[in-house]
Amino acid sequence: MNQATARHVFITGGATGIGLATVRQFLDSGDRVTLCYRTHEPPVDLLPKDNLFEAKVDVTSQQDIERAFKDGEDRFGPVGVLVVNAGATVDTLMLRMSEDAWNKTIETNLTASYRLTKRALASMVKNRYGRIVLISSVVAVMGSAGQANYAASKAGMIGLGRSLAREVASRNITVNIVAPGAVATEMVLSLPQARLDALAKETPVGRIAQPEEIASAICYLASDQASFITGAVLAVDGGLSMGI
Repeated sequence: MNQATARHVFITGGATGIGLATVRQFLDSGDRVTLCYRTHEPPVDLLPKDNLFEAKVDVTSQQDIERAFKDGEDRFGPVGVLVVNAGATVDTLMLRMSEDAWNKTIETNLTASYRLTKRALASMVKNRYGRIVLISSVVAVMGSAGQANYAASKAGMIGLGRSLAREVASRNITVNIVAPGAVATEMVLSLPQARLDALAKETPVGRIAQPEEIASAICYLASDQASFITGAVLAVDGGLSMGI
């Protein structure tokens, strides 16, 4: 299979920020997209499109995941590209962190990654083609006070992705990880201006990223031009981690 053939792209967290920018780039390249969202509905300008299917999915629910895959595959065929972008944060210092805050973050970020990749792999292995991109964070390697649960889940995604990359490389399936720094999403832009200024100052290039810049990295790793890249952690963070 080559990129000239329209692929079925399955993406979680696709209605806002990085996910939405990624959906738009895949659609622009001619791919067919199953866009999964939970709380934020996709913008109306995406509808109607023959190459887009939208599914409301709770990634902590195996039933929701299975339903979304089945409905998407009924429309577009087997999934060739999986982008795991949905995530959750419940920030607080460790001494104040409840088990619920820990479990919710791990379940949404890490356990969901296991469920999604396992479900996508069945057809990828059969078809001997697949591109999996997991969206982690520079926090996974740099740490962040008040985000022990989030950092642990995102670090786990790196271990998951690299181990899986070794398992499936012989099947023409690549597994890579994108680790963004601060990105101009709705959540980040809601921070006080002083905090935004501090984030920009901490970043060597002197600003935070636009969602489209992260999306470009995701789409590159999903392309045939990146067919010899697997198990990589691509930091898209303006030099904050200096490449991890």
